[in-house]
Amino acid sequence: MRTTFNLVATLALLLTSNAGFCAPGGETAPGVVTVTAEIKSFPLAAEALGNARANESIDIRPKITATVTEILFEEGQSVAAGDVLIKLDNLEQVADLAAAKAALVDSDASYQRSRELFESNVVAKSQLLQDEAEKIADQAMVSVAESRMAETIVRAPFAGRIGLRRVSLGSLVGPNTVITTLDDTDTIKVDFDLPEVYLSRLSPGLTVRARSAAWPDHEFTGVVASIDTRVDPVSRTVRVRSVMPNEDGRLRPGMFLTVTLLKESVEALMIPERALIPERSTQYVFVVDDNQRVERREVNIGRRRPGEVEILDGLAAGERVIVDGTQKARDGQTVRILTPAKTEP
Repeated sequence: MRTTFNLVATLALLLTSNAGFCAPGGETAPGVVTVTAEIKSFPLAAEALGNARANESIDIRPKITATVTEILFEEGQSVAAGDVLIKLDNLEQVADLAAAKAALVDSDASYQRSRELFESNVVAKSQLLQDEAEKIADQAMVSVAESRMAETIVRAPFAGRIGLRRVSLGSLVGPNTVITTLDDTDTIKVDFDLPEVYLSRLSPGLTVRARSAAWPDHEFTGVVASIDTRVDPVSRTVRVRSVMPNEDGRLRPGMFLTVTLLKESVEALMIPERALIPERSTQYVFVVDDNQRVERREVNIGRRRPGEVEILDGLAAGERVIVDGTQKARDGQTVRILTPAKTEP
């Protein structure tokens, strides 16, 4: 009986001596493995799907309803700003312009005669002013007639490439009739959406690379031109617009592109991904201070890469976070820092 009692006492003494550090209150502090939050290089390489758009694009339509009398362009032709594309029937406009000019000649002669007579005190000033008003009105009518005359000639508003012709000689066209299309494709705009988490990293001038199924062996390069001022409240994405040179004409408006946004000189505060403690849509970590006391802290995360996650807010470089033993740790608790076992190379 005494032998058994001594054996039990010895075992109890051994267990007590090997129990390790005890937390206040007599409870054994749990052992955890920590890692220091570090600033690391984390190049920005976001992928998205983009749509190509012409730098400038328009459907060519006439302003008036008239018959096509001349077609002065070829399909696929490059044109300069101001080049004449089509001419419309203008017989009525020519007659109106001639009548307006004739009326202006008559009113101008009346005004000149009244001014001479007014200087000789033959006519009253009111007569002079009336003749001057008629002259100004006729000048305005000439301007209106010239404007209507100009509307019978359809010109290219900017330099670009003409699309397919959709009318023929003699066609009756109007403001709703598309004669052809005009696209400036020397520069292509590529619009794509990125998650709002990238917003703080975005700025004009970032390098953009794109690939198309039509040209699988060619990579197109451009830069970010602008960033939308709004974030989509449903998808939580922001629209980014890039521009790419297209002198060889490989890119066409409407093409589907795979876009990669690059920024090499980016550093971020990184921790192991397994340190995160997710609760619904919120992320937490356990931070261990110099007194080995645990603090449960909310953090905002950014981008991820295999095994690591970017911390945007809630943690500072040099702080230690628990990566193993988070299940045993509690806010305000004291823990023992364990050395992780080294793995063989």
